[in-house]
Amino acid sequence: WLGVCATAPEIPTALPSAASLDAFALEGRFSLYQDTRGYSGRLSWTHTPAASEVLLSSPLGQGVAEIAVDAGGARLKKGDGKVYAAPDVDTLTRDVLGYALPLAQLADWVRGRADGGEVVRDVLGRITQLRHGDWRVSYGYRGDEAGAPPIRLDAQRLGELELRLFIDEWRSLSAPEVRQ
Repeated sequence: WLGVCATAPEIPTALPSAASLDAFALEGRFSLYQDTRGYSGRLSWTHTPAASEVLLSSPLGQGVAEIAVDAGGARLKKGDGKVYAAPDVDTLTRDVLGYALPLAQLADWVRGRADGGEVVRDVLGRITQLRHGDWRVSYGYRGDEAGAPPIRLDAQRLGELELRLFIDEWRSLSAPEVRQ
C-alpha cells in the first residue's frame, strides 16, 4: 500500500481549471481513520451537478461499497448486496457507517472551491488550506500550474475522522480525458 501511495502521478496537460469543473470523474486512493480504526482502498468518483456516484474498492480492487446521490436521495450498496437509503448522503453514511462523510462538500473541496470557508492560498492562487465548519482540509499539488487540480487532499474533522485522498486521474466530463 505504501508503495502505491508513493507513486507520483503525471502533471495534467489539458484539464481545465479544477475549480471551473461542474462535472468531473476521478480515480484515486483513499485512507480513512476514525478513532483507532483505519480503512484504505481505491475510489472511482463521477460527479455532475445533478448526481454523484462513488465506488469504493479494496486496495486489490474488490468492490466494497457504492454510494449514489441524486435528487431522489442517497443510496449505499455494500459489497454483500445490502442496499440502504436516506434522504441525503450525510444521514445515510452516519446511519450505515457510524460517521457522516461530507460527500457534498468533498465535491467542492477536491475542485479547490471554498464557498463559505476560510482559505490560505499559495502564490499561484491555489488553495493550500481550508477550514470549513469543523473540517480542516489541506491540499497537495504537483507542478506549478495555477489551475492544476490537487493530487492530494487531507480532510480532518477534529477529534473524529481523517480522510486522505490521493488522486491519480482527473477527467472533465465536458472535455477529453486527461490522465494525471
